[in-house]
Amino acid sequence: QVQLVESGGGLVQPGGSLRLSCAVSGIIFSTYAVGWYRQAPGKQRELVSFISSGGRTHYPDSVKGRFTISRDNAKNTVYLQMNSLTPEDTAVYYCHLASASDPRDYLGQGIQVTVSS
Repeated sequence: QVQLVESGGGLVQPGGSLRLSCAVSGIIFSTYAVGWYRQAPGKQRELVSFISSGGRTHYPDSVKGRFTISRDNAKNTVYLQMNSLTPEDTAVYYCHLASASDPRDYLGQGIQVTVSS
């Protein structure tokens, strides 16, 4: 059974930082690409970072320079370091796994990040 467990969310003041984690079990994690998505109330889900199985990363302009995605294949975990947070970063954040060799993809349960003073 594949499980994705996100942690590290919460309430932070503007300008602050958080690090999200997504611990994965039940699959060969190193073979999967991972994306972090977020969805704010009334808005569509959007990709905020991506890391390939080989470690290549991608960020949209909205978070470039502030967010960093990384993975530790030995721990089956992907991280999202978020710095210089603004209220516009408030959303539920999800990790998502996909692989060309697996017809299924996997989405975590989501974790709330709230940026507010």
